[in-house]
Amino acid sequence: MSTPPARRVTIKDVAAAAGVSKGAVSIAFNHKPGLSEGTRERIFAVARELGWAPDSSARSLSRRRTDTVGLALCRPARLLGHEPFYMEFVSGIESVLAERSCSLLLRLVNSLEEEIALQETWWRERQVGGSVLVDFHQDDPRIEPLTRLGLPAVAVGHPDLTGGLPSVWTDDATAVAEAVRYLAALGHRRIARVGGPDGLGHSVIRRRAFEATAAELGLEPCLQVATGFSGEEGARATRSLLLRPERPTAVVFDNDIMAVAGLGVAAELGLRVPDELSLLAWDDSQLCRLTHPTLSAMSHDVHGFGADVARTLFDVIEGRTVVSRPVSTPSLTPRASTGAPRQPSQAPSS
Repeated sequence: MSTPPARRVTIKDVAAAAGVSKGAVSIAFNHKPGLSEGTRERIFAVARELGWAPDSSARSLSRRRTDTVGLALCRPARLLGHEPFYMEFVSGIESVLAERSCSLLLRLVNSLEEEIALQETWWRERQVGGSVLVDFHQDDPRIEPLTRLGLPAVAVGHPDLTGGLPSVWTDDATAVAEAVRYLAALGHRRIARVGGPDGLGHSVIRRRAFEATAAELGLEPCLQVATGFSGEEGARATRSLLLRPERPTAVVFDNDIMAVAGLGVAAELGLRVPDELSLLAWDDSQLCRLTHPTLSAMSHDVHGFGADVARTLFDVIEGRTVVSRPVSTPSLTPRASTGAPRQPSQAPSS
């Protein structure tokens, strides 16, 4: 006499055995808030005992809410390999993931639309428990679809840009104002900025703060060039500024790579730094201490920034109350690349 096939375990069986509703089981496995830690762990334990997984998948069940965090970057792979900011930022995220035996799923995309599709796939196929979202634009198209999806996420950007998503950010406006005030205090009246793409929200924030501070101090109309973050683009933008008839006496850069490239352009044009041109970098990676002269910079703890973002994401995933907040504001680290502008020599008296 043949033995009848075993009945397939369902979500209803898991709910009954755990003493919860089917909705509670769904909440637990979709990593959404609304359950106590004890209830969530009880559901996972019952599911493991019964051999059940969502969508009848063969994935092993973990006691953790997630063991993978997603991060998509919309930038060329070649640039990412040379950009100190994201290397330090990712290392900060990884330091927190290592504490939890978790992994980072990093992907490069060509557009925000491609990122939306990728994040939707990651979440629906349960490849990630949550994601870090970076490089916000004004009216960013990711906010609405990813919020509707229910993806646990932390936005790296000012709350004005992130549409109500939990966010962690640096106060770029205050930092830019400090940079301009410092250079003005040294005696510079023509200060320029080489910034990132205008489409990026933090570039817009920096541009506006630069303009406002220069106007407040009564400086000459400020020159700003929006470009990419690569050394080649930074060099091209710097060259365009320094070849002007009324060239600036100081330049602020939006990252360290462009500042190093700008230093090379100054040497190419025979301009002495800082006597004839002051240069101020942003982020203060190791690059700033390896150049000659060493680069002054707006310095902040990028590694710690990444770690704060990762901890915040786990708070979101685990259903804790999260308040959007700034991390420490970048602060000035003066070095050899900034100084008072050389005064024009005076004709001898007759």
